[in-house]
Amino acid sequence: MKTIEWEENKLKLIDQTKLPDELTYVYCENYHEVIVAIRDMIVRGAPAIGVAAAFGMALAYLNDDDLDKAADEIKAARPTAINLFWAVDRVLNSDNPLEEALKMYQEDIDTNMAIGKYGSEIIDDGDTVLTHCNAGALACVDYGTALGVFRAARDAGKSINVICDETRPRGQGASLSVWEMQQENIPVKLIPDVASGFLMSQGKIDKVVIGADRIAKGGVVNKIGSFMVAMAAKQHDVPFYVAAPLSTFDFEASIFDTEIEER
Repeated sequence: MKTIEWEENKLKLIDQTKLPDELTYVYCENYHEVIVAIRDMIVRGAPAIGVAAAFGMALAYLNDDDLDKAADEIKAARPTAINLFWAVDRVLNSDNPLEEALKMYQEDIDTNMAIGKYGSEIIDDGDTVLTHCNAGALACVDYGTALGVFRAARDAGKSINVICDETRPRGQGASLSVWEMQQENIPVKLIPDVASGFLMSQGKIDKVVIGADRIAKGGVVNKIGSFMVAMAAKQHDVPFYVAAPLSTFDFEASIFDTEIEER
């Protein structure tokens, strides 16, 4: 399942605002439409936002738009996701924006497969694992980061049970992560956000694996509610892991310098 595809000089995106009720696609023919898709969360998840932004720059290049202007406008769409800035700058500094975007597209898939392979080693046969928000194929080009770990563990022959919390207020856990796990036939249960600590206290969660919007000096920035899950895991000695590509790392800034989006 590819969240992002490049077809006939158009960017094809799964419209994630319509899931899980219907699987529909949005086509972007210019960078302005890509900005709308990023801002309105038609495409979401740090790696997916980065690749979509790269193709937005490619569209600006193909349409002879001012690339510096396009870069500034695309960066303003979702300021928390560091992948967005990384992708835009990488394409802006390349000799051929479209070739660079296509290269980043394939790199994302390869990276996620590697994260899944290495991450699956922390999963024991029979584990029940909690995840927060959606860090699956829908958050990337394909396969996913945190949910990719679960896919790889299943493919390695391990029995795994996934618990997704709702992830209010947008409900990405309920609408996206549960849907993805169902598509993969991986056993999954949905819980309210406030139930994770209780389940940990009862020994019903073996591990937590989440994704990240940004990893910087001082910690991890991820969807609201991640801190609550991390604190509960610490309290109950439940191993807590973050699965993310290097493009999510900000090696210069502190997490306290990160602009947090509010809606």
